[in-house]
Amino acid sequence: MFLDRADAGRKLAERLRRYRGRKDLLVLALPRGGVPVAYEVARDLGAELDVLVVRKLGVPFHPELAMGAIASGGAIHISRDVIQAAGISQAEFEARLARERAELQRREAAYRGERPPPRVKNRTVIVVDDGIATGASMHAALAALRSLQPAELICAAPVAPADSAARFTDVADAFVCIHAPAEFQAVGQFYRRFDQTSDAEVQQLLAQAGRSAT
Repeated sequence: MFLDRADAGRKLAERLRRYRGRKDLLVLALPRGGVPVAYEVARDLGAELDVLVVRKLGVPFHPELAMGAIASGGAIHISRDVIQAAGISQAEFEARLARERAELQRREAAYRGERPPPRVKNRTVIVVDDGIATGASMHAALAALRSLQPAELICAAPVAPADSAARFTDVADAFVCIHAPAEFQAVGQFYRRFDQTSDAEVQQLLAQAGRSAT
């Protein structure tokens, strides 16, 4: 389906052309694999590019169960129903929140340096990944972003399972995907080349996008 992530990004950009030319447009990539895809999208649409680092707040005794999520720019989403059902105390929640905030800051420093997070409020924001499998990270990212009050929030990926659109109706205003097969095993099966994206590549693409914007 796709040669590599850059090829996927160029094809995904074609599906997002209706957003081209908007002055408030912001493309946010989920690192690391989403960055090469989002770079091509942002370049084609003439949009600002940045990364959206997201950290799931897992229940202490069941890390895969999310009681919330945090993301770049101070975005936070709290699932109070999960916290109550799991019997999580305020102290336990605060401890997990502090730990994940520290890790988020570490990762942001690696990708963004001293550059502040982009403004999200009242902007059209497209969140991009190289593909969606379970959708947990993307859903957490979108839910957290909602707290920053974007004007419009779009979820975009080159490939995702057939039922993915329905998973994001509560957090995204639109879902854009090129290929949504009923038979889905892993994102990598739809790429001819699917090497792991390095931190150096992320930094390079963000730097290139910044120079182009300037």
